[in-house]
Amino acid sequence: MNPDRRRFLRNVGLASAGVVGASILPLRGQSSGPSAAHGGTQDFNMCGYGAPPLERVRIAILGLGMRGSQALRRLRHIEQVDVVALCDVRQEQLDKALAQLGASGPRPDVYSGSEDAWKRACDRDDVDLVYICTPWALHAPMAVYAMEQGKHAAVEVPAAQSIEECWQLVETSERTRRHCMMLENCCYDFFELLTLSLARAGFFGEIVHCEGAYIHNLIDLNFNRTGYDRMWRLEENSRRNGNLYPTHGLGPIAQVMNVNRGDRFDFLVSVSTADFSMNVHAKELAEKDPFFAAYVDRPYRGNMNTTTIRTHHGRTIMLQHDVSSPRPYSRIHLVSGTRAMARKWPRPGRISVGENWLDETEMKTLEEQHTPELVRRVGDLAKQIGGHGGMDFIMDWRLIDCLRNGRPLDQDVYDAASWSAIGMLSEQSVAARSSAVDVPDFTRGAWQQNAPVNLSLDGVGTTRVRGA
Repeated sequence: MNPDRRRFLRNVGLASAGVVGASILPLRGQSSGPSAAHGGTQDFNMCGYGAPPLERVRIAILGLGMRGSQALRRLRHIEQVDVVALCDVRQEQLDKALAQLGASGPRPDVYSGSEDAWKRACDRDDVDLVYICTPWALHAPMAVYAMEQGKHAAVEVPAAQSIEECWQLVETSERTRRHCMMLENCCYDFFELLTLSLARAGFFGEIVHCEGAYIHNLIDLNFNRTGYDRMWRLEENSRRNGNLYPTHGLGPIAQVMNVNRGDRFDFLVSVSTADFSMNVHAKELAEKDPFFAAYVDRPYRGNMNTTTIRTHHGRTIMLQHDVSSPRPYSRIHLVSGTRAMARKWPRPGRISVGENWLDETEMKTLEEQHTPELVRRVGDLAKQIGGHGGMDFIMDWRLIDCLRNGRPLDQDVYDAASWSAIGMLSEQSVAARSSAVDVPDFTRGAWQQNAPVNLSLDGVGTTRVRGA
């Protein structure tokens, strides 16, 4: 290793002792302002807000499909959590959930039998947090209703399906002073947390450009008659054309760039390919099963969508979405700065200084110096408990610990709104021959003062894990 490179690595190791991340640029101008329909004054700033602490967190889970049943299993490992209510329109899903709980311990009440049964769970006086794992179209209505009933809302991705729904989430959270966190688990994956810690220490220099994606071949699952209730995810893919699922790739790099906390999304342009797979697959299935005849010759979204976002301070983000091509899974997660860069896929994740990748020993040194306290506290436990390699459990534990200690959340309602909005805005751009589309400022200018995400446990981290 040459002397200049060795000196640089030694210096960035010292940076973690308290240097403010170089990715936080000085302010250069004012916000372009919010949507005129929603006024220019923020009712209450939920960024940095810590709600009154809860000794125990009592939870109602809405939706017991793939994500909801997995959340139930993970949450049971946290000692200061009581799951008091479960809800699903399908009784068989509730039966499976109850069987998963076994015979020991208190049994949650169950709600089913109608499309509005979930409201009765939200109405309970003994619920602090509503954990929403339903189809996309129900996310925002359920989160808004939960907050109106005085509950915090944790909602699966994406949090909304229209810009108006994004504003509803923001304005309801501000008015009720209840948290609305989108459950973007990828923000808590190990390499993503490492790069966020490195960015805070100034390792990358000025962040110039980031890339994220959701490239995951789901064509068989989306066309599986038992995969999603009433084929809802296939329906989404057959009527919308854009980046339908932006937040897995976007969330972690938005945090690295301090979006809504020192910078903001300004505008985007988006382009989609034609559909080369989904109609072909529908026709092949229809030849064997008449059920799929209804899915032939639909306007399916293009295989690959590429969206480019420019921030107020002049950084760029390239975001991709493809769930119907035979490609290896990737969220890319590329962070490029003036001094160094990182890229997670193809795995293993790697970091370079200048034009040279760090070797295994250098990577280990960086990890030892910059692994966040959060990972040191629960990372090994998370790998044992599971959930996408452990990131789901880190997310759940962190959420509960913040609520119990009256601490601001890492992801607030402005993140839920702005990250989700990219989906709808990409559709608008694609429909307008890839014209530029402005991104609303859901913080109404508060991004200029909001503090970056703080991964430190700050002397808390008191939430216990069963079996630990």
